[in-house]
Amino acid sequence: MKVYVRAPMSEIRLRELQELFEEVVYDPWNKTGERFYEKEMLEALKTVQPDILITELDRITEAVVSNYKGLKVIGDCRANPANIDVEACSAHGIPVLCTPARNATAVAEMLVGMLIAYMRKLLPATAWVRDGQWIEGTTPYYTWMGNELHGKHVGFVGFGAVGKAAAHLLDAFGCSISYYDPYVSDTPYTKCELQELFTACDVISIHLPVLPATEKLISRDLLYTMKPDAVFVNTARSAVVDMEALQDMAREKRIKGILLDVLNSEPPLPDDLKIIENDNVLLTPHICGATYEVTDHQSDIITERLKAWKKQEQLERIVYNYHSLKMPL
Repeated sequence: MKVYVRAPMSEIRLRELQELFEEVVYDPWNKTGERFYEKEMLEALKTVQPDILITELDRITEAVVSNYKGLKVIGDCRANPANIDVEACSAHGIPVLCTPARNATAVAEMLVGMLIAYMRKLLPATAWVRDGQWIEGTTPYYTWMGNELHGKHVGFVGFGAVGKAAAHLLDAFGCSISYYDPYVSDTPYTKCELQELFTACDVISIHLPVLPATEKLISRDLLYTMKPDAVFVNTARSAVVDMEALQDMAREKRIKGILLDVLNSEPPLPDDLKIIENDNVLLTPHICGATYEVTDHQSDIITERLKAWKKQEQLERIVYNYHSLKMPL
């Protein structure tokens, strides 16, 4: 079988793929910085003619799987295959493998870093020094006094891999951890209802996928029940939050801080950027999961899952569209 690798892979796992399969064509998107859209993807598949595709950003549409019939499996180096028409793959009998938790550590560490940077006023304090404002007679100790993470009550909305990784780190800081997730139990942390979380916690951190049930789940009513000295963090997706309400909260300074790594439009439109006009907002450009180590993690996960698929083992666990495939594996 021939494998066409369009995602960045670690050298050790690439060599393993070369030992597992007859031929491996390595053409990762980051060579050029450009993903393949429908037309380019279809042309590439027809040229390479692989049995297995490993992708990350390329658009795999109905037209792609309808017009190239050679794919036996697709490995997607993402937690969820947002770049793939999974329904079309299922209709054509193509199993889709993903890499859940590939960036859990990266996002969790960045989340903690953002909290410390904001709560200890690192960015404005650095600018203060750079701009020559640290002069005789100033008192930086009191001017830039901030807050510790220790002792804070942190609430997670959604408690999957990222939430659990972040909770583990924050636990070491001496934080009290609570979470809302109807699908998770049996953790060492406190499970509670959504309203209770927003009312009680010093930090609210969002970790929800975008689903019909989660769109704008974080409503104006919920947001406005937060404590005045609380911090709101969203490193997941903006569609799960009422962003208009969040804009209003930032402008009104209803809470201590708003830390965001996601916006409604990326790159942002002018309306999206209004929120950063407020000095109680820290905004990063969707980079919480961006570490070099993520390539190693996704390489490990997708290789192990392809090995299991080849042996026809653990299919119900590793195949994302296992229950919707129209043809047997």
